[in-house]
Amino acid sequence: MPRVIKNGRIVEDAGSETLTLDQWLAAEDKAQAVCLEPGEAPLPLFGHLEVIPLVAINFPTFMDGRGFSYARELRERGYQGELRATGEFIRDQLTYLARCGFDAFEPADESQLEDALPRLQDFSEAYQASPDRPLPLFRRRAGG
Repeated sequence: MPRVIKNGRIVEDAGSETLTLDQWLAAEDKAQAVCLEPGEAPLPLFGHLEVIPLVAINFPTFMDGRGFSYARELRERGYQGELRATGEFIRDQLTYLARCGFDAFEPADESQLEDALPRLQDFSEAYQASPDRPLPLFRRRAGG
């Protein structure tokens, strides 16, 4: 069974079926996991966010940043389910992926999980607002 980082821990993945966006759009039952590829913006999901258990966003290369925007859009629209980064992201990106709203990570090379996990703690504070911390630092500080 494959392993993933989920909610800050390495866990066994339950392995539920994840549909492509085209398969999901054609399905009558929208309460299924779906995977977005670069160029497949999350707009079609917005009317069904309360029933989708998992949205996986694929990163075919670590240089493709569209998935960061997709994650933020989903969280800002109220998506509460699992948001999983999959593919070729690098461990140096984990903190930024989490700040955009990802709570699960499935790298293409599972052997990287142990080295990647501590990267979620690289920064103890962030200045900007984000889905994981809606208030900027100056608003979180006492007297700010």
